[in-house]
Amino acid sequence: MNRVWIFDLDNTLHNATPHIFPHINRSMTAYLQQHLQLDEQAANALRMDYWQRYGATLSGMVRHHATNPDHFLWHTHQFPELPQMVLREPHLRQVLQRLPGKKLVFSNAPQHYARDVLKLLGVDDLFEDLFAIEHARYRPKPQMAGFVRLLKKHRLNPAQCVMVEDSAENLQTAKRLGMKTVWVSATSRQPAYVDVKIQNVMQLPRMLRLI
Repeated sequence: MNRVWIFDLDNTLHNATPHIFPHINRSMTAYLQQHLQLDEQAANALRMDYWQRYGATLSGMVRHHATNPDHFLWHTHQFPELPQMVLREPHLRQVLQRLPGKKLVFSNAPQHYARDVLKLLGVDDLFEDLFAIEHARYRPKPQMAGFVRLLKKHRLNPAQCVMVEDSAENLQTAKRLGMKTVWVSATSRQPAYVDVKIQNVMQLPRMLRLI
């Protein structure tokens, strides 16, 4: 069977926890402060609330405040020092090249940021498509809508797809659609909807026989 590898970006292909996620969180809090006239504490609490309720702060802003999604994404994903913030695995390119089949990126991040990160990782040319939040019509994972749009765009049979993700919730949707699932996580638990668990994407080639 010809596999199609669908990769998440942040905390899957690179480690976004130390520098990038804190920067995005600060930027989103600042955006809520400015546009909703909130103090920092209230803005931060609302950001977290929307993220927990909808899977993305953006969804809450659009739903409750009629925020323009492109405006929000542009202003909350500005990275003057992105090259210093992206933590890259030196052998990521070789690992991805060892995986047979076509490769796509499916990210809840905006296109301009995701493209810049893939270039900095030195792997942008290995992916047939970058399917960002704009392409999902601002319906972030784990919502089914974005997955369905991606499958339709590339005329994919879910049974051929392998979803590689750090978010267990997103893998639940992938499994419901009939995809194979690979969870990138350091935790010891392995839910029933996870086919393979790895600590780091670099372990992927040695798990091929299980997928």
